[in-house]
Amino acid sequence: MLSFHPLSLADKSWIDRHVFEENSRSADFNFGNMFLWDGRYRQMVADDDRHLVTLCCAYEHPVFPFPIGCGDLAPVLADMRDYAAANGFPLVIKGLEERHVALVNALFPGCFDCTEDRDYADYLYSADKLISLAGKKLHGKRNHINAFKKSWPDWTFETISQQNIDECWKMNEQWEQENAAFLNGSLLREKAAIRCAFDHFFEEGLTGGLIRAGGRVIAYTMGRPLNSETFVVHYEKALDGYRGAYQMINQQFAQHCCEGFAYINREDDTGKEGLRKAKLSYYPVELVKKYEVCLAQELL
Repeated sequence: MLSFHPLSLADKSWIDRHVFEENSRSADFNFGNMFLWDGRYRQMVADDDRHLVTLCCAYEHPVFPFPIGCGDLAPVLADMRDYAAANGFPLVIKGLEERHVALVNALFPGCFDCTEDRDYADYLYSADKLISLAGKKLHGKRNHINAFKKSWPDWTFETISQQNIDECWKMNEQWEQENAAFLNGSLLREKAAIRCAFDHFFEEGLTGGLIRAGGRVIAYTMGRPLNSETFVVHYEKALDGYRGAYQMINQQFAQHCCEGFAYINREDDTGKEGLRKAKLSYYPVELVKKYEVCLAQELL
């Protein structure tokens, strides 16, 4: 039987090992997103030496994210089935990539019902394209950046450090004031996750960048390596009244903090129309699709 305990920062090393073994482009599979959003998902974790098994307790009934790692998947799925049955809830697994769905169906044909969850597909971009913004399709992004540079010729980019991180938090508080009318539901949950990111920025291994204009921080972003070729961006904020600030922090962070990575994952849009439009406007090279599977009949 699986033995779970609450997620904590002490779990980072062994979870990172399984993340490295999985080598996924999905933003779901990294310790950072798990830890930063634990206040929302209330996660329990178990390590069977082959896979990371996670239980999320924030839904109507507990659900499992896909178990990542190495080795035979069949015994792990059987353990998850047994745990769910013993605790009186259905076996539901979230966050599967297409390759995971194929693997589950090959191991247990006809046993799972599968549904795509478009709202949680990750947006994957070419790092070079986010830096160069080359081509007609991204002409508008270049215009915004040129407008910013013209309006704020003293602008500078800095990496987030012990010396400037408090300024980023103060800027984030101002951003919250500017967007107070929209701070409900998912944005309130994001607020808690961002506070966690600032509180544990250095011990959690985050990398961040900021833009100054007129001597003050007006935009920041942060993320981490996802695998050997992909960097994931967790958060990006810019103040109102600075045309091109979002385009600047996006481009400058890719240039200065994502060196050596072929791709940048800018996570999902959670079904928000405006956010989806903004992410599509950068023309991703791929959508990392996510699926949910539910046990429909007993595993053979």
